[in-house]
Parts: sequence; C-alpha cells; structure tokens
Amino acid sequence: MTATTHRAIGLDFGTTNTVAALAGDMGEPALVRIDGGEQVFRTALCFWHDEDVRGGLAVEAGPAAIREYLEFPSGSRFLQSFKSVAASASFDTAPVFDRRFRFEELGRLFLEKFAVHAGGALDRLDRIVVGRPVVWAGHRLDEALARRRYDAMFAGFAREVLYVYEPLAAAYGHASTLAEPATLLVADFGGGTSDFSVVRVAEPGAARRCVPLGHAGVGIAGDRFDARIVDRLVLPFLGKGGRYRSFDKVLDIPDGHFADVSDWSKLALMRNRRTLAELDRLRRSAIDPEAIGRMIALIENELGFPLYDAVGRLKRTLSTAEHAVFSFHGADIAIQAEVARADFETWIVDDLARIASAVDRALANAGVAERDIDRVFLTGGTSLVPAVRAIFTERFGPERIESGGELTSIAHGLALIARQPDGAEWMA
Repeated sequence: MTATTHRAIGLDFGTTNTVAALAGDMGEPALVRIDGGEQVFRTALCFWHDEDVRGGLAVEAGPAAIREYLEFPSGSRFLQSFKSVAASASFDTAPVFDRRFRFEELGRLFLEKFAVHAGGALDRLDRIVVGRPVVWAGHRLDEALARRRYDAMFAGFAREVLYVYEPLAAAYGHASTLAEPATLLVADFGGGTSDFSVVRVAEPGAARRCVPLGHAGVGIAGDRFDARIVDRLVLPFLGKGGRYRSFDKVLDIPDGHFADVSDWSKLALMRNRRTLAELDRLRRSAIDPEAIGRMIALIENELGFPLYDAVGRLKRTLSTAEHAVFSFHGADIAIQAEVARADFETWIVDDLARIASAVDRALANAGVAERDIDRVFLTGGTSLVPAVRAIFTERFGPERIESGGELTSIAHGLALIARQPDGAEWMA
C-alpha cells in the first residue's frame, strides 16, 4: 500500500474497552464515534434467546449488550474480558445456553457488532492495525495460539491486518507531541496486562521518528486488582474459607470455584449445568450452606456485571479519595464495607511488585538505565491508580511523568502507524 486513505484504521481491541481511529491522509486521526456519540465501546457481549433471529440466539455488543442484559438479566448470558483468554491453551469454548463458542467466534461476533455501531467506519478497509499486548494474560500461555485466534477473528475485515505492541503504538502517538529528541518509556495499563516499551524519539522531521529499543510486560492489570477486591470483600460471603463434611471428615472447601468468581472472563461461564450441580452438592455438605447458596444465586441470577460495576466504582473512588464505600446488592447478597486506600494497596502489593519488575525488564531489554529515560508516558485506565503511578514517580521523579488519553492513546497511535507506507516494520 503506497498511500493511506480513510480505509485504514487503528483498532485498540482491549480487555475492557475497544477504540478505533481512522488514519486519514494527514492531520490527527479521527476517533470513531459509536452510534454517532461515544468513542469508547465496552468489550462485552450479551446473548439471549429470540425466535425471530436466525438460529434462535440473538447477540449484541458494547453498550447495547449492557442495555440488553439490564433489561432481562436472568434470560441473558453476559460475557466480558474475553480477550484475556486469547492465549490460554486451557480455554476451549465458552458455553452459551446450548451452544459453545470458540474465542475467534466470540471475537468475530464482537467485531461485526462493533462495525454496525461504528456506522460504516470498518467497511471495505485496506489496512487495519490492531494492538496486542507485549505479554498475554492468562494461564498456560501459547503465543502462537493467540496469533491464530486473532488471524481467524480479523480475517476478511481488511486486505491487510498488522499487529503492533500496544505501548509501542502509544509511544508513536505521544512522540508526535514532542518537540525535541528523547528516550521515552511508555507504560500501558489495561484490564488484562501491563505493558512497557522503551523508544528513542528523534527530532521532528527525521526520516524515522521512533526507534523501538525494548519491551516487556506482565499479565497483571485492572482485572487482577478487581480480583483482589472480590477476594477480600465478596468471597467470604460466598463460602471462601469455609469447610464441608465428607463422610466422617471435615475438610476445607477448595479454592477453584472462588477463583472463577473473581475472574470476569470466567464468572459468566459458571452458569452451566455441571458447575451448578457441583455447587449444589457442595452446598448440601457445607458447614455454612447459606454461603454456598449465595454463590449459586450470584451465578444463576447473572450478577457478574453489577458486581463488576460495584468493584469499578470502588476502585475509581479510591483513585481520588482516601476512603470509599463498597456496596453490592443482588439476589440474597448484601455487602457494604468501608475501604481505605491503604488497605487496597496492601491487597495489591504483590501485583505492584511484579509490575515494577516488568519495568526493570523493559529497561534491561532496551539496554538503558533509569537515568537515560527522559520522559515517561503513562496510559490506560489502571494508570490512574495512585499506587501504580507511584512506581514511576518514585523512580523517575514527577517532572518526567506525563499522561493522558488513557482510553484513546493506543488507537490514536495505531492509526498513525496505519497511514505509514510500510506498516510491517512496526509488526510485533
């Protein structure tokens, strides 16, 4: 492709949100507006039975998926954070009512609905540049499997599909705002992963403005912080830490089902006959059967989204206040607790240490020291968590820290790369 047109886009397919930007020929890329309004599209799907739809199973994505779920939660299947299983060899298919969907099928359904709500912005594309994490989230990671799934998901959406590290895209976009050369560290904190790129930025007008020096990442970000909150505030009400009777013994309840409740990509999938039967057997043998009954009610009543919403409200409030109230009500569950920011930071201390170690690896891979970094650009929703920002202010000093476009900077950078004659040189 020798020149770009409005048929080239950058797409930030995120764990929590998805954003697209039109490349254009010049000037700033234009963020795609959803149904003519918002620029951020929730990465979520909702399924429900509808006999007027071919196959009898209707589906929506983004804000429309949330509206459908809120209208009829008990008759829906609401899936979110499914990007986090893209590289997981342990994930096969997601059960949705009496059907099962592979990752690439979920992804394709999501893209098709996104395209509809994008008002034709994704039609007849020459090139689509898609962001991807440096290190994938999940267990039993398989990089090649993630690539095959992405290839199948995006097949047919454009004549050319390129994949670029998400922090590298943010670096490319941020470089366009710099008036002088710099060695730049970009930290991108999303829902599933925290990713880092070190880039040497040349002076404006240079033949090649950005030269990647090194990258690193870790499968820890906003969703992991959410899991810590659920573990501390919710799971004790659902039986975690409890015991059950097995013949003449009293044993600790295994953690397996509790781990799934705190994982947004797995919670909705627990509403299946086998899991509910296992939980019912556990309820009948538990020392505290009412607690297990509350877990069953959470699953049967599809309360994953309101739980996610309550956790998100707490996290956002603690980003600007020292104390906040966690409040969640649904079915037979009523939880209200005051949480101090200091307590939350204690819950995530191990995660923060692993994030800091990934920063060390990025610098080492780039062959630079902390003193060599001129600027640090923080982006992604989780970058707003004070304890996360402190990792960088303490190491690099507040004067070197910049941030902005937390939900849109990656799409903006991807679109700038999409207009380059040879976008392949940016391929991850």
